[in-house]
Amino acid sequence: MRSMRNVWRRSGALALLLILIIPVLAACGGQQPAAQPTAAPAAQPTAAPAAQPTAAPAAQPTEAPTAPPAAQRGGRLRILYWQAVTTLNPHLATGTKDFDGATVILEPLARYNEKDELVPFLAAEIPTIENGGVAPDGTSVTWKIKPGLKWSDGSDFTVDDIIFTWQYCADEATACTTKANFDPIANIERIDDTTVKITWKEPNANPYISFVGPNGMILQKKQFEKCIGAAANTDAACQAANLAPIGTNAWKLKEFKPGDVVIYERNPYYRDADNVFFDEVEIKGGGDAASAARAVCETEEVDFAWNLQIPKAVLEPILASGKCDPIAGGSFGVERIVVNFSNPDPLLGDKRSEPDQPHPFLTDPAVRKAISLAIDRKAIAEQLYGPTGQPTCNILVVPASVNSPNLTCERDVEAAKKLLEDAGWKLNGAVREKEIGGKPVRLVVSFQTSINPLRQSTQAIIKSNLAEIGIQVNVKAIDAAVFFGGDPGNPDTLNKFYADLQMYTNGPDSTDPQRYLQGWICSERASAANRWSGNNDGRYCNPEYDALFEQLKKELDPKKRAELAIKMNDLLVTDGAVIPLINRQTPNAKVKALKGPTFNTFDSSIWNIATWSK
Repeated sequence: MRSMRNVWRRSGALALLLILIIPVLAACGGQQPAAQPTAAPAAQPTAAPAAQPTAAPAAQPTEAPTAPPAAQRGGRLRILYWQAVTTLNPHLATGTKDFDGATVILEPLARYNEKDELVPFLAAEIPTIENGGVAPDGTSVTWKIKPGLKWSDGSDFTVDDIIFTWQYCADEATACTTKANFDPIANIERIDDTTVKITWKEPNANPYISFVGPNGMILQKKQFEKCIGAAANTDAACQAANLAPIGTNAWKLKEFKPGDVVIYERNPYYRDADNVFFDEVEIKGGGDAASAARAVCETEEVDFAWNLQIPKAVLEPILASGKCDPIAGGSFGVERIVVNFSNPDPLLGDKRSEPDQPHPFLTDPAVRKAISLAIDRKAIAEQLYGPTGQPTCNILVVPASVNSPNLTCERDVEAAKKLLEDAGWKLNGAVREKEIGGKPVRLVVSFQTSINPLRQSTQAIIKSNLAEIGIQVNVKAIDAAVFFGGDPGNPDTLNKFYADLQMYTNGPDSTDPQRYLQGWICSERASAANRWSGNNDGRYCNPEYDALFEQLKKELDPKKRAELAIKMNDLLVTDGAVIPLINRQTPNAKVKALKGPTFNTFDSSIWNIATWSK
């Protein structure tokens, strides 16, 4: 993972920052707050792998291209992400920064704009029931693409590329992290050179679940056709393609150093190349959110900085410089704690954190509920987030129709203690323990997140909160490029989840929450078998939840779908599968001269980058 919209006016003045106090569906970052929580142990960052430049593939036109259009105003658009890009194949990505890195090159059929409206990209129009594109019974959707589309190598974009992208991700061995977006498809039929008909496995209330937004970007069949299945992650040529995809957007790859910087240059075959302002785009990674904010708002070294997840005491004076415009609107997503239902004990070896290895104490509902009751969300919001985040009990906060009114999350330390006592967890010194299987089990948890001062301050508050009820917390901070990376060989990714608790932000990628809610069904559990690509990183499995999801898939009535989504939200939270903390309204920022960036609730922050100018 969003509608309770707040709008950051583009003045950048401190007074306008404060309008975000009113509450409102991808990751994350900050600095030392004014109010100091209990200090956490010093975090030991995990180093990202050494970056090696990746050359863009040699262009292989299938026909003699026409002369590229003359370059226009030129210059380089400089973008700073303090989480560095590590792959440019969005279907193998896990972090927002990787989806955004791919967005400069690749495109879906349509995207959501800042008003939560679908706008066509590769599509000629948005299919609806009224224009005949959506079947009234929900069984199919027909897309028409714009004529004359070209890939950046000069070859023709065809409907076969759309069909191929579905086939690529439908194969479980490919281990697409976006597989849930393609699961509902039974077949894609080529109607003619510019028309495809998608037939669903069963009536589908959301005809835009596939090929829309960051999860729907289309790959070139010619480049990836030998990469379906296990080869996607193991074959050397496929690995190279993942780092240098050919695309249809306004730029193509010039140079890529994974974990560091991506540089893009003009795509001369882009359909609207004459109106593209910048010759090059640079996405630089690294540093932290505070230095990113200063780079755009004080020194103006960069044009755009993403995700200024910074404590209010640091963010407010930076924005008050008056040299930048904050860009925010609806929910940035919900900062949450994910509970690991599997056992991350390293003594298990290859079985570590596998779904068939139950956690020794987090499978106890009393422990999960006590953790939630003990956390002081109000202190986290007031001391650290200020107007950029509000306490929440819901994992679904947007759209408004699915924001549950049923849950409260007031802190209650005594109730948390009683829950543990009644469940047999007795204090032994400062830490509770209980005999299980003839052995004492102590309530000592490992709690990981990405390196970011705001997150480390949140960890410190939670560590202090849980100490009050007899739970010892050992915190760990991991380099963001690694934590949100998709490298199946790295032990510190969020999908491997080699800890008891972990914290990050995400939210729905659509106004319909079905795909997002799919992330907690049993079959989505991440494991070695699916190369840790399953979206259920907590390994939560509840037949009651799965049954509700099956109902949601079949229900076409919008009101009933919203009711089911609320029931699923409430079950996830009350069952302790996830512990929502803060509904974030975190801003991006741009220099005042840059035109075009908008906030976006359900899509990429750079969804319309081809239209940016100075």
